[in-house]
Amino acid sequence: MSADHGLEDILPLAPLQEGLLFHADLSDTGGAPGAPDGLDVYTMRLVFRLDGELDATSLRRAADTVLDRHPHLRAAFLQEGLDRPVQAIPRTADVPWREIDLRDATPDRRKAEEQRVLDEERGHRFDPTRPPLLRLTLIRHGDRDHTLILTAHHILLDGWSVPLLGKELFTAYAQHTKAPAAPALPPVRPYRDFLAWLAAQDRPAAEAAWHEALAPLSEPTLLAPAAAGAAV
Repeated sequence: MSADHGLEDILPLAPLQEGLLFHADLSDTGGAPGAPDGLDVYTMRLVFRLDGELDATSLRRAADTVLDRHPHLRAAFLQEGLDRPVQAIPRTADVPWREIDLRDATPDRRKAEEQRVLDEERGHRFDPTRPPLLRLTLIRHGDRDHTLILTAHHILLDGWSVPLLGKELFTAYAQHTKAPAAPALPPVRPYRDFLAWLAAQDRPAAEAAWHEALAPLSEPTLLAPAAAGAAV
């Protein structure tokens, strides 16, 4: 099946991914609690301020290297007509990339335009069926002054993974630019291995443990009330 459809693999979703896919669909109809209509609160941004000369071609190649090393970052999330959703991994996927040149703009215009782009990235939803759910925008403020915006959906990455992704991106960039003493990229443990481990766990026992832990709660409960309504 995979070979016939240009796919490298077809995998189940982790329980957290299933929940995130549900909320992504819910927010698509304006149903996410506390979110403006159409805003997917699980769209994440990572903003890098880069000083010094930058080879944009090598940076883009580095992003493709990261996706080559981590197949699950290329995943499409499919559920129509299926009993359970799956993540379909295409053999290849290019990272969506755009460059914005503000070198001739005034400082005030650069600041305003960068904020406009940040807001645009926050509001530009991902379609879970059209991979990759990750994109990069490079803003050139000057010959040695840049902003790189990495936008991804939380269904691909958790909070621990985002800084690791950034570190790997710039390690790959150092290799593509043949920087002196560029560090080696670390070995990759396939995400498939984690899903296999997860499938081998005792799910009924886990459900029973959570049922017991949550038994005292009689109504919906905020885990972090102070964060309610905070900007994403």
